[in-house]
Amino acid sequence: QVQLVESGGGLVQAGGSLRLSCAASVRTFSSYAMGWFRQAPGKEREFVTAIDWSGGRTYYVDSVKGRFTISRDNAKNTLYLQMNSLKPEDTAVYYCAYSRRSASLYAPDFGSWGQGTQVTVSS
Repeated sequence: QVQLVESGGGLVQAGGSLRLSCAASVRTFSSYAMGWFRQAPGKEREFVTAIDWSGGRTYYVDSVKGRFTISRDNAKNTLYLQMNSLKPEDTAVYYCAYSRRSASLYAPDFGSWGQGTQVTVSS
């Protein structure tokens, strides 16, 4: 069982930056693809970005391309999301998730989300 703990959320003004972290309690972290989802109030959970086991392949939803960067440190069992040029529409609870399919960047392959971290962007 993989346990995921997100951190780094907070309140930021539009145009600002935040860096989210997701710590995974598993020895085989490097064998999983990892991803970030978000859920805004009253909306469905959205697949935002993903990274394969090696960090060599990534996916971004169009709305965050050029602003968000996903990365991972397999030695530290940690996933990151650097968010720049934040917009009010980025306000959501952000969740990390993993896929046992190590090369997958496909949303339905991901599950087992953490508890989430709140990101609020004020205008």
